[in-house]
Parts: sequence; C-alpha cells; structure tokens
Amino acid sequence: MTDDTLTLGARSAGAVKPPRPHEGSSKRRLANATGPQSIVAAVWHFARREPLVHFCLLGGLIFAADAVLHPPAKDDHVISVTRAMRQSFIDNYDEDRERKPTDAELRSMIDSWVASEILYREGKALGVDRGDETIRDRIAFKLQLLIFDQIDVKPPSETELRRWFAANHARFDEPERVSFYLSPPYPEADARHNLEEMRAGRDIPDLKNRTRAMIGRPVSTLAASFGDDFRDGLLALRLEEWTVLRSTAGWHVVRLDSRRDEVPARFEDVQEQALKIWHTEETRKRAWEAVNRLKASYTVRYEP
Repeated sequence: MTDDTLTLGARSAGAVKPPRPHEGSSKRRLANATGPQSIVAAVWHFARREPLVHFCLLGGLIFAADAVLHPPAKDDHVISVTRAMRQSFIDNYDEDRERKPTDAELRSMIDSWVASEILYREGKALGVDRGDETIRDRIAFKLQLLIFDQIDVKPPSETELRRWFAANHARFDEPERVSFYLSPPYPEADARHNLEEMRAGRDIPDLKNRTRAMIGRPVSTLAASFGDDFRDGLLALRLEEWTVLRSTAGWHVVRLDSRRDEVPARFEDVQEQALKIWHTEETRKRAWEAVNRLKASYTVRYEP
C-alpha cells in the first residue's frame, strides 16, 4: 500500500468538512425565519395591506355585536304541557280525591289552559298588561311568594325569644277594657234633654232604638275613635251612671257598665303564639332585605 493510498483513505474516513465561517448563524436565521412567529408576522403583514381581509373582519365584528345586543327571540308560539302540569290538573280535579278525571275531562282542562296561555301571550305581545295595576300587583305578588319560598328562618333559642317577647309584651298583654252604652251624636242641647227625659223615667223611642252597646272595648282604642276628652270622661264615670259626653262627632248619652283591668301576659302561656309571630316577622324582614338588594340595581326618580 502506497503513501497515496493511505492519504486517500484518511481523507475518506474523515470526510467531514470544516464549517465555513458564519454557516451556523445562517442556519439559525433560516430556522427563525421559517418558524411560527415569522409565519404570523407574514400573515399580519398581508392582512394589514389587503382590503378584502379588512372587510371580512369588520363584517364579523358587526354580526357578533348584533348577536350580543339582539339575541334571537324565544319561540313564543311553542306551548309545552309537561307531565308535571298534567299531574297537577289530575290532582286538582277533585279536592276530595274521590275520582280522577276521564281522558276527555283531562283533555278539556288542558285545552282550557292552552287557550288561556295563548290569550295571555297574545295580550302581552299587544302590551295590554302595561298600565294595568291588577296584572302588575299579581305579578309582584307571585314574585313575593318566590322570595318567601327561598327564605329559610331557623328557630330562635329560648333566650332570644324571651328577649323578643320582653320588647313586645304589650302585644300579648290582655288590654284594659270597658263596656258602655252609647247613643248617636246629638247637638249638646238635644243630648242633655234626652238625658233629663231618661232620668225622669220617660221613654224616648228614637234614643232607645239607636243606642248601641259597646262590649269589651279596649281603652287604648277609645281616643282614636272618640277623642281624648271622651275617653277621659268615660273612665272617670261611676258604673251604671248615665251622663252626656262630647266626642269628635258630637254629644252622646253614655253609661259605663263595666271595666276590666289590664292583665300582663306570661311568656310560658303565649310562647307558641310568640314563636309564630316572631317567625312571620323575621321572614318578612328578610324578604324586605331581599327586595332592597334588588332595589340597589334600580334608579328611582321622584318628580317634584
């Protein structure tokens, strides 16, 4: 084997050419140029200069905005009679549940409900519900029921209930009551004349027929009905004494028949009643709080 052969073999075995200057950096630039970022940049450059692309993008934005601002309306001409509704018709057919409706009777009830639903939707579409206080109040009442159904009030402890009872005991106390006879209102002279006739034992048919017996009237209600002076004068009378008293309506011939003092309530005697009233008021309180939370999203304007 000659030296030339050895030299050739060495060249063949080590046939790796040394890299040219800047060859690696060129390949990296090519890879970068053909990578995802370069493709996006190229597309963006094309899109910016192409009017058709601008038109398509603008049209898409317009359709998207219209879909958000004006969503497709629900099909108001589809009426669904669910199984639950059918069962409700069956359950409510006979309160005593002695018999179920026949197929024909059930169909008649469903047809009546469907007709009513159609009339309701058509009337609402025509706006006949606007300005109608009856419909407004009915819808508001139904929403109130929904709110009340969602309120879960846990019962108070006995300590809490006792504290509430102490603050509201007057609502459970047996009030002071009076029973008395009351004539219709007259001018003062006529009332005093009638009183003198009665004291003399003479019968006055008009006075007798029109005098009323007020039985067990709470003293706390007298001032609102007859005035403070009448209340004070009545309470100052002796039992079974006829006299004349002035009310806000005129002069009356009056006789006080009985008077019963106030009786304070004991918590143990009214605990069940107090719990029911507490529960009702707490439920109403939370319902009102729910309405106020809804009110926070509204602006109420009051005209001067």
